[in-house]
Amino acid sequence: MTIEVDRLDAGSARLRLVGELDFDTAPDLVEAAAELRRDGHLELQLDFAGVSLCDSSGLSALVMIHRAGRGPVHLLDTNGQVRQLLARTGLAELLAAPPRAAADDARAAG
Repeated sequence: MTIEVDRLDAGSARLRLVGELDFDTAPDLVEAAAELRRDGHLELQLDFAGVSLCDSSGLSALVMIHRAGRGPVHLLDTNGQVRQLLARTGLAELLAAPPRAAADDARAAG
């Protein structure tokens, strides 16, 4: 898996994930998120558009990232497999909400 980091502003960052989020790659995601949080990026957006697979280790990484931070974690562009996994585990409500800016843009457009 590759992780591309975009620092959006002083308080938020987007991590674009490409590949499989599994036992071998989950620690890389946890470390990337921890580094951003140490740098002051409290709100994290995880872009799943390029994720082809997410297993239980990937879910565990998402929970670890959520619990370790003081700000929200948002999952963007999740595929059907990831959405189903989140729904079955009860993590959908915790992690799948759009970031503030996207929610504000949607309300303004509506």
